[in-house]
Amino acid sequence: MAPEAAPRTETPHDEATIRARVWRGDRRGRFVTYEVPHRENQTVLDVVSEIQRYHEPALAYRFACRVGVCGSCAMTVNGRPRWTCRTHVKRVVENGEITIEPLRNMPPIKDLACDMSAFFDKWHRAGGRFEGTATRHDPPIPVDPASKTRRHADAGIECINCGVCYAACDVVSWTDDYVGPAALNRAWTLVNDERHADRRGTLDKATAQGGCSSCHAQGNCTTHCPIGISPTRSIAGLKRMSLLDLLNRRAP
Repeated sequence: MAPEAAPRTETPHDEATIRARVWRGDRRGRFVTYEVPHRENQTVLDVVSEIQRYHEPALAYRFACRVGVCGSCAMTVNGRPRWTCRTHVKRVVENGEITIEPLRNMPPIKDLACDMSAFFDKWHRAGGRFEGTATRHDPPIPVDPASKTRRHADAGIECINCGVCYAACDVVSWTDDYVGPAALNRAWTLVNDERHADRRGTLDKATAQGGCSSCHAQGNCTTHCPIGISPTRSIAGLKRMSLLDLLNRRAP
């Protein structure tokens, strides 16, 4: 790796500053340090935007809503995957410095933007596409919100595929074939959705090679999920369901 670049000290304001070590380039890139103003209630996304606006117009990163809804601003901050729009600098700054990198387990395209193609390919490989049993011309299918299957589906249905759990997963780092926690969480919601026409097919895909049996249940995905979903619980549910399915198939 090339040596770290010299700090850039130009700021638009004469006030207290923080040092932001930001990854620049692709896999063979390097860290570049910038000094930016340290403000009250400042988020890490604010810091990145400040750098792009005043120091490095070519800095590549993703964001959209800025209010913790879309998840597109996810990056690695001080070694942990986070939504940068929800991460206040005062909670993560250490000795006046923060380190910002792209999400792990996905190849960086440029700077803080990574290639999520494999993430979404695995999501589909695990059976993530919903296939309805009715058309738009049919009346809505009634779903009992208190039923066991609906409660199982509801527990994981708010996932927005931000990739934080995938970046936090050690098994993804070790095993390229593993589909990852987000894909399996999606599969769990579908096998519990009575409106889904291919529940059997989704279960088969989620339990195939690289599926739920590859999970080591370390719980990093649950620990880092910004909205409190537990992919670990969803994957455990898939494992139980696959075992019961196997026993039922072998029963006389």
